[in-house]
Amino acid sequence: MYIDSHCHINFPELAARMPEILAKMADNQVTHALCVSVDLPDFPQVLALAHQYPHIYASVGVHPDYEDTPEPTVEQLVQLADDPKIIAIGETGLDYYRLEGDLEWQRERFRTHIKASRITRKPLIIHTRSASEDTIRIMREEGAGTEAGGVAGVMHCFTESLEVAKAAIEMGFYISFSGIVTFKSAKELQAVALELPLERILIETDSPYLAPVPFRGKMNEPGFVAHVAEYLAKLKGVTVEEVAAQTTANFRKLFNVAA
Repeated sequence: MYIDSHCHINFPELAARMPEILAKMADNQVTHALCVSVDLPDFPQVLALAHQYPHIYASVGVHPDYEDTPEPTVEQLVQLADDPKIIAIGETGLDYYRLEGDLEWQRERFRTHIKASRITRKPLIIHTRSASEDTIRIMREEGAGTEAGGVAGVMHCFTESLEVAKAAIEMGFYISFSGIVTFKSAKELQAVALELPLERILIETDSPYLAPVPFRGKMNEPGFVAHVAEYLAKLKGVTVEEVAAQTTANFRKLFNVAA
């Protein structure tokens, strides 16, 4: 019924509880999950999970927050993505919130991922925080959007403005909402979610982080993505079944995954 479009179940705190994590997914009708890579040293764990479990997919990429980690090349990403269980490139993008100073290396890393996405024809998973202007600019410059010959992707764990969301959607991207949208303090984000068409929305946990209400403050896991869907349904005045069906269809269309 639901697909968690972004989680990190290879992280130790979740990997140690894998049977329980998978059982809770089933209990909450979460049929599939995308385990997202954040660096190359840990990528083998991500890929191993995807090969071990038919309903787990994987991505390959290096997160913009990871400064002291092997820098990927376009050729590396293309080679590592040559596996049927790798359905995306990322997560990638820009984050000016946590890091300061000369962040040109971050922008170059982002460009590397976009180039790999264009070559492999696998969608991008984009992280952006306090860097939306540069993020959109580089997406356009490198041709990340479908209108420029790219394969687009998803703006994950979205917390930016409606203008940023619309700019991404114009390039063919989807917007993914995490547990943040359920927080009482997230009024501006809720207003963005209300405005966007359900046909361009994905749902995610970003677990083990950002657990949705009523689990806020606890360790997040893929089974909790149902609460994100329930909140969006209430916000938009539609049934949760409609949110589940549409976000699942969106995921399958974007990542070229058959039912």
